[in-house]
Amino acid sequence: MIKIAFFDVDGTLLRLGHKELSANTAAALRQLHQNGIILCMATGRSYTGVPHFDGIDFDVLLTFNGSFVTKGNDIIFKNPINEHDKYQIISNLKHMNRAIAISNEHMIVTNGTDPDLEQYFAFGSEKLKIADNFDEISRTDIYQIMCSCQKDEHSQILSGAPHSQITAWWDKAADIIPLNSGKGNAVAAVLKHYGFSKDEAIAFGDGHNDIEMLEAVGIGVAMGNAKDEVKAKADFVCQSVENDGIYHYCVENKLIF
Repeated sequence: MIKIAFFDVDGTLLRLGHKELSANTAAALRQLHQNGIILCMATGRSYTGVPHFDGIDFDVLLTFNGSFVTKGNDIIFKNPINEHDKYQIISNLKHMNRAIAISNEHMIVTNGTDPDLEQYFAFGSEKLKIADNFDEISRTDIYQIMCSCQKDEHSQILSGAPHSQITAWWDKAADIIPLNSGKGNAVAAVLKHYGFSKDEAIAFGDGHNDIEMLEAVGIGVAMGNAKDEVKAKADFVCQSVENDGIYHYCVENKLIF
């Protein structure tokens, strides 16, 4: 019996670049909640950048790809980037002449901009905020670093930063998070908090950064618009986000009526 459900946001709950849920997706979430299922948002977005939907309250927020997890005002799990790694990665990116975005639980700022990084933020309907005090903010606990890049540049970005990893859901940018973080570890922390087994959990996702989450629950569902490597790791594949995949899966499997 499913007691808790985890949802990626961009490309899963929301069509890329959109701010509002479809009517069917919103109805599915409301009915799941009414049926007593705990709703968890699991996103690569910052804590301050999570979307809010009218009439729908998520019980748990997994932000920064699982590095900062909250239940209301309570912090269930937090895992900032290793201090040495943080400065090393920022140095690497500066040498690569890349604009850098950093996030703590209060804000997300950059030291510059470029078209791909702007597009990356636009997917989540966010705008870059260039900060004159970027170096000062970088000395706080940072949960995620973001930059535009190609996959073959990942090793250069992480050079000298053994406690960090790259997770990505778009092929022109990357999210840099702690090595022992990720959505899968965050899901495990949430299940432990509630005393649930993985068999009592379901998750929906579409990106590479969702694979660990899909594997950390009893039922991992890839969206129809997910890439092949994500579908290969899922237990089931539903219709695409454009075709209200979450809604139809929940109806077909009698999670809602």
